[in-house]
Amino acid sequence: MTEPGRFAFSAEEIQRLAQIERLGADGAAGVAPLIERLDDPSWTVRRAVIAALAAVGEPAIAPLCAGLRARRDSETRIAATVDTLSTATADPTPALTAMVDDPNPAIVADVAQILGRRRATTALPTLVSLSHHPDDNVAVSAIEALGRVGGRVAVDSLVEAIGSGNFFRTFPAIDVLGRSGDPRAVAPLTGLLGEPQYAAEAARALGRTGDRAAVSPLLRLLERGGHPNVRIVALALGDLRQRHAESLGSSEGIEEAIRGGSNSAIARHLVNALPGADPPEQVALCKVLEFLGDGSAAPALVALLDGPPEVVEAASATLKRLGPAVEPQILDDIRDGGARRALLPLVSHPTASGLVVSCLSDPDPDVRAAACEALGRMGATGTAAAIFPLLADSNPRVAFAAVGAIQSLGGRETEALTLSAARSPDSRVRRAAVRILAYFGFAGSVDAMLAALTDEDERVREAAVQGLPFFDDPRARDALLGVAKSPHARMRAAAMRALGQCVGDLRVSAYLLKGLADSDPWVRYYACQALGRLEFEPAAKSLAGLLTDPAGQVRVAAVEALSFLKSARAFEALEEAATSAEVDVQRAALVGLGVARHVESLPILLAAARAPESATRIVALSAMAGFKTPEVLQALAEAASDDDETIRTVAVGLLAAVPGAAATARLAKLLGESAAREQIIAALSIHVEGRVSGLAAALEEADDETANALASALARLRRPEATAALLDAMTGRNSRARKAAATTLAGLGNREAIALLKVAAMNDPEPEVRKVCALLLAR
Repeated sequence: MTEPGRFAFSAEEIQRLAQIERLGADGAAGVAPLIERLDDPSWTVRRAVIAALAAVGEPAIAPLCAGLRARRDSETRIAATVDTLSTATADPTPALTAMVDDPNPAIVADVAQILGRRRATTALPTLVSLSHHPDDNVAVSAIEALGRVGGRVAVDSLVEAIGSGNFFRTFPAIDVLGRSGDPRAVAPLTGLLGEPQYAAEAARALGRTGDRAAVSPLLRLLERGGHPNVRIVALALGDLRQRHAESLGSSEGIEEAIRGGSNSAIARHLVNALPGADPPEQVALCKVLEFLGDGSAAPALVALLDGPPEVVEAASATLKRLGPAVEPQILDDIRDGGARRALLPLVSHPTASGLVVSCLSDPDPDVRAAACEALGRMGATGTAAAIFPLLADSNPRVAFAAVGAIQSLGGRETEALTLSAARSPDSRVRRAAVRILAYFGFAGSVDAMLAALTDEDERVREAAVQGLPFFDDPRARDALLGVAKSPHARMRAAAMRALGQCVGDLRVSAYLLKGLADSDPWVRYYACQALGRLEFEPAAKSLAGLLTDPAGQVRVAAVEALSFLKSARAFEALEEAATSAEVDVQRAALVGLGVARHVESLPILLAAARAPESATRIVALSAMAGFKTPEVLQALAEAASDDDETIRTVAVGLLAAVPGAAATARLAKLLGESAAREQIIAALSIHVEGRVSGLAAALEEADDETANALASALARLRRPEATAALLDAMTGRNSRARKAAATTLAGLGNREAIALLKVAAMNDPEPEVRKVCALLLAR
């Protein structure tokens, strides 16, 4: 237990925090006294000073830079100054760039660090220059900053750092080069695999390249054996596969390269490394074995099936991928009783049904459930009789799996077996039987369903009520209407819920309208839901009257039902509810307005998108996404830069579905502004109208880092017009776009792309593009 008051502010701290708040409100006038407090002994107070100075903006930049240069007597002050300049609302890049010639290397290193933390793309040339600085600390700070901003523009400098022989420069350059996404990274990283002090980090960096050319050197390292090496390479290959898929929309290229470069020694090393590996390494090793397709790994993989869930999942997926080659091993292990729970999902051939049936009596309920699921998946219709006894299983999961298997199998004997089960003395079996009868809708089972309505067990009666709408027999409908008049509220509620499945009967609508006035709130709730599902327009007035119902769930259900109706009265009620003080009702109404898509309601949704509660903003953004107007596009773009990460995620996802080049341009612009880079690339990789043309236009104006992402998005679309846009980019005016397109087209590998790469390798006006194309063609 923490001592009471241990983390409370002292009286002096509270006083100083109040002073800082006042100074921050003074703007430029408060800068000098705030700067004097950057070395306050209290961390909490310093954080407040940093936040206040960062918020002042431009007036604070020059004094802070002057302090960084002149006041080097306190590490606390220096760190606080760096933090402030890194988070300042005004851009300090010009002032910082002017300081890179300072004779004090520590100042220059701080400048590089700040530029990196700000992800200042305009400072990339400065950082590239600093990566050659004679002082190691400055060079390392610049290299690390390039890693934050994006290292593609600095590939030549990074390659030089790797070849420098200086450990302090080489080590950080390895990581940045691996993340650069440039094809020139593979060769220098490969060269480091033979140097013990760099081999592990170089292997990891090769995995981060996402480049197919990295597979071969990693496999050669894997051939050497040695458990640490093998595990590192397996993780690197897993990373390589994931990043290749993120870049090109498919991991097939990496998997083919692994299969093509494999041999028996590699498979043996992978299997031998499994026992001593930790779970993430075992998962990676399983993945590589999956791509190799070597059946000799089966015993080792089966041995993993009693491990952690993520390992069991990976080993099972590998065994499943290996297929017939390992099936005898799987069946032998099931027969011996080992790892049945994990092995049964891998069995699919009907010839094994006898062995699977024997597992129905296993003492482990998870095994019994898995056996039921396997029989259903195998389509072993002759095993239905063996499954029926499990309807009485004491474990609910087993009973549920048995119902699912019987429903999957069907068969001629199923109706008779189910009717017999419906007369069981066990209420659990009767309830399961009623569900099965309702699922199949057997014409001869109506009498059994009607009899279940008077069962002594209430849950059996409810199951029968829910099943009656699925029988095409007048008696079933009449019986359901009769239940709607039951003296028991729970049965009336079940009837209202079931009536929502009954279309085309005016009696149903009349009973549901009557249900809106029932004394029980759950009856009213399900009546609302049913009327909405049936889209019964005459109910609008009655539903609007329930917006003031004493039961909260009824109010929400009424709003949801109104959203399915098209009448003016329903729309007016929704608009009224959208301004309700009750947040659940308000949010339900916002959803309804989004479904209705009346342009008149757009101001309400736009206002709600600026509400203080994140949940309300999310609902409003989702509701307005269906409106194709500039105002909505602007609201979504603003939300994509919201301080709340959840709001940003939702907004980017919604922008992804908006057609037109304008939405694509907004997302492309966010690439240079947002930290959620992968999410934005994924959003741009979703095809909608105008996506390809929007990406092509953005690519023509892109810088080095953004060009790579845009080219990746075009590749991931996997559409002919997207490939054509990449081909067109090879002859465009933007050399950065040509370089990115070349790398992406080489990964796609079609004939026309190779022809264009050959032309560019000879004739492109930019030397760097020629160099990249020549390297890609040489592979």
